[in-house]
Amino acid sequence: MIFKSKANKALDKMEDPRETLDYSYQRQLELLQKVRRGVADVATSRKRVELQINQLEGQASKLENQGRQALSAGREDLAREALSRRNGVNTQIADLRIQYGNLQGEEEKLTLASQRLQTKVDSFRTKKETIKATYTAAEAQTRINEAFSGISEEMGDVGLAIQRAEDKTAQMQARAGAIDELLASGALDDFTGQRDDIQAELDRMGGGSDVELEIAKMKAELGQGPAPKSAIEAGQPGQTGQPAQQPTQQYRQGEGL
Repeated sequence: MIFKSKANKALDKMEDPRETLDYSYQRQLELLQKVRRGVADVATSRKRVELQINQLEGQASKLENQGRQALSAGREDLAREALSRRNGVNTQIADLRIQYGNLQGEEEKLTLASQRLQTKVDSFRTKKETIKATYTAAEAQTRINEAFSGISEEMGDVGLAIQRAEDKTAQMQARAGAIDELLASGALDDFTGQRDDIQAELDRMGGGSDVELEIAKMKAELGQGPAPKSAIEAGQPGQTGQPAQQPTQQYRQGEGL
């Protein structure tokens, strides 16, 4: 049962209804050809019997004439023999007429069957072509719908290829961005050019000073310390708040003098 069910499923998957219909139509044509051949054979036999009847009727007529001639010649014995043979020929003719009637009836039956079968075959051919056209249209519509919906095998393969290409592209972009960040931070050495140690140290110090400046700004905003000095003020040593007040004090002392 398992083998038959699997075989039936495989055959159903492989079967094309259009091919099955064409094969059935071909078998019907072969059957119609056999029926027509049978009609021709019966008609040939009937014609042969008819020829035999005609020959025997000619022979019987000849024997009857010979009997008459024998009686005219005074040969009664010869006339009796001729008439006896004629009676035998008439018996054969009667049997052949029975055969002829049977063959004629069989020929009429086969002819009628052939005509009916011809009508059936013509009707089947029209229906076959209609079914084939409908199946072809449905198959094309199904493929179009599958292509639009993306569930067909061909479109599914294309979708998988596009998805893999997008995944690889995203992976390469992420890898390139990560390498750029590592090179910028100094975690990786750039072997494509010469390394400038001084510039790298200056960049590191500049980055550290920016951080300290941000911390000082935050403390000043929170009231935890004085406002941060700019880089220019930080770079002028010896200038503090006390020296800036000395000229005022000296001026006041001069006024006292």
